[in-house]
Amino acid sequence: MATSPFIHIHSRKFPIQPEEADESVNEGIYGKALADYLAEQLRTRGYQVPFTCGEDWGWWVEILGQPYSLGCCVYGASDADENPELCVKISRDPERKWSILKFRMIDTHARVGKLQEDLKAIFTADPDVKMIGLSEEFPLWQ
Repeated sequence: MATSPFIHIHSRKFPIQPEEADESVNEGIYGKALADYLAEQLRTRGYQVPFTCGEDWGWWVEILGQPYSLGCCVYGASDADENPELCVKISRDPERKWSILKFRMIDTHARVGKLQEDLKAIFTADPDVKMIGLSEEFPLWQ
């Protein structure tokens, strides 16, 4: 089964936000500024992004859709230097899934693939963000 990789970036554009201390479940994990940035950028590309929120290991970007919703997980390490490494991963791996709404199997490859390409395009187009690579493993700083 194919997986959607973690997209690793470096940027000073997404500092730790003061309110993240109250939201974090696990200390030392952040990413709110990047999650909010992605929500805005994805909306300009036609995605329905109703909210972002803190989750166990970082921040969640909800993406509505039919017959299934997607999301992006955003991770950052608070012990990073002034040019921190952050990463983003799509919550669903490309595969075939059973849809109770459609009462049949659906193929998620196209939708997950499009989101992956859009995320890479967002980062590549921003001169304040350096995309440093893709990885199948949880963040490189671990």
